[in-house]
Amino acid sequence: MVAGRRETMTDHKIGTREEWLEARLELLKAEKALTRRSDELAQWRQKLPWVRIDKEYRFETDDGTMSLADLFRGHSQLIVYHFMFGPEYTGGCPACSAIADGFNGFAVHLEHHDVSMTAVSRAPITALQAYKRRMGWTFNWVSSLNSDFNYDFNTSFTEEQQGSGSVDYNYRELRTIPDSESGANKFAIMSGTDVLTYTREAPGMSAFAFSDGIVYHTYSAYSRGLDALWGMYQWLDRAPKGRNETDLWFRRRDEYTPGSH
Repeated sequence: MVAGRRETMTDHKIGTREEWLEARLELLKAEKALTRRSDELAQWRQKLPWVRIDKEYRFETDDGTMSLADLFRGHSQLIVYHFMFGPEYTGGCPACSAIADGFNGFAVHLEHHDVSMTAVSRAPITALQAYKRRMGWTFNWVSSLNSDFNYDFNTSFTEEQQGSGSVDYNYRELRTIPDSESGANKFAIMSGTDVLTYTREAPGMSAFAFSDGIVYHTYSAYSRGLDALWGMYQWLDRAPKGRNETDLWFRRRDEYTPGSH
């Protein structure tokens, strides 16, 4: 096991099958209530007012330069994942990479339900293409290097913004000096850059609608708002030990030592 994640299983309460079932049924009530609440929140999201996007954004893609409207690729809905991969990075953010590992599997289903999906980063398109090949990904990933897109949707920040001491992220003012426990230093090293450069990018997701030739912004989420989209953690939350984290244990999926756990 990895140091910092060891826990003795036998320390846990042991019960009979009857005791387990009684406790499980109590938990089930709470799970069902959470599911109903989640359904209500999904409907609430859909009722948010739409904001018209008049600004012209240009992206470099595998198919050449495209506009934001082009990224819909014939669909009426677009979901964007703001992937942390700045121009100075040598590799994508490990956390974003762990989230993106699931994209290949479900992107095709979204495409067949009138939803286009793409990741967006500020790294040059050639760097994104190389990293996609390394990771074995096939989902759409475009570069916003020469665009204000990431800045306008609060997932990239200038050196001046960073130097001011705080930036607008996740609908609040966020300190630009990373917490020593945030993992930013470790992830910066893994991304081939320093912590200040690393934290000029931030993760998020945004949704857009296309109607009568006009693009509308409908929703954005950041930070723990992305938690439900991170498949790895949804499974861990149902494992006997849960997330069981005292350190940053995960790597990019091609960086694990064979046999380690």
